[in-house]
Amino acid sequence: MNNNGGNSKRTGSSRPSSNKPKPAMDKRSQKPKKKVADKPKVEDEKIAKKPNQAPKRAKASDEIRLNKYISNSGVCSRRDADIYIQSGNVKVNGIPVTEMGYLVKLTDVVNFDGVNLTPEKKEYILLNKPKNFTTAFDEGTEYRNVLELVKGSTTAKIAAVGRMDKNTTGLLLLTNDTDMIRKFSLPSQKSSKIYQVSLDKNLKFEDLEKISKGLTIDNHRIFVEEISYIEKEPKSEVGLKLRSSNIKVVRSIFENFGYDVLRIDRVAFAGLTKKNLPRGNWRLLTEQEIINLKNV
Repeated sequence: MNNNGGNSKRTGSSRPSSNKPKPAMDKRSQKPKKKVADKPKVEDEKIAKKPNQAPKRAKASDEIRLNKYISNSGVCSRRDADIYIQSGNVKVNGIPVTEMGYLVKLTDVVNFDGVNLTPEKKEYILLNKPKNFTTAFDEGTEYRNVLELVKGSTTAKIAAVGRMDKNTTGLLLLTNDTDMIRKFSLPSQKSSKIYQVSLDKNLKFEDLEKISKGLTIDNHRIFVEEISYIEKEPKSEVGLKLRSSNIKVVRSIFENFGYDVLRIDRVAFAGLTKKNLPRGNWRLLTEQEIINLKNV
C-alpha cells in the first residue's frame, strides 16, 4: 500500500511542468499595462457624456457665496436668501442670478429685491439688561428700547436675540447675524439658559417636583433641565434651567401652578454669564465665544 501510494504521488506530480509560468502570473504581469490603456478611455467617455460641463472654479479669498453676502447685509437669513435667489429677485452687477452657491466679490453690486446691498461685518454684543427697557418698539414712550443702552457700540443694524419685556432683566444678546437670531428662536435649539425667578409666594415642594418632570402648556411639551430653590433665599426665589430663550415660556410654567411671576433675571445664556458685566453694561463677545455660540 505504501509503494502504490508513493507511485501515485510521483505520477501526479509529473503531469504539469514546474518550469512553465502559470497563467495567473501572465495576467498579473499584464495588469498594470491594462490599467494604463483603459483609464484614458473611461475619462474620454465621461467627458463625452457631459460636453458642456464647465470645470469647477476655485474659490478666491475675496469671494463669498451669494446667500451669505445677502445674510451679511442683515436683510434675512441664508435660508431665506436662497428662496429669493431661486425666485429671480437677486441681481449681481445688473444680471439676475438664480444659481445656488453663486460666488460674488465684495466689489460686486448685489441688488436684493430692488435695493442695493452693503455687506456688514458680523457684530455680537452681550448686554446685562436692566428693568424698564424693552426689546419691542410698540410698548409706549414710557419704556425705552434696549438699543439705547448699546448706542455707539456699532454702526451695524443689530437686533435682540429673543424678546424681553420691561420687567425682565439679565443677559441679552444683540447681533446683526440673522442666521444666529433665527437659530436661537427655534424650539429645537439645544443650548441651556438659566433664570432666577421671583414669585409672589413660596413655591411648594410638590409643585417644584412636578415642574422638574416637565409639563404641557397649550399642547406644547416643555422640558425642564433643572429647578431648585435659591440657596439662602426665600422659597419664592427659584432657579430654573431650560433650553427655551422665550421669556413667556418661563412665566407660563409658574402661572400654570397659580403663581404670579414678579421678576425674571436671565443669569446664563448658552454658556455666557454675567461675570464682570454689571447691570446696564455691555461688552463685545470674544472670537472664542462666537465660535462656541455657532456650535451649540
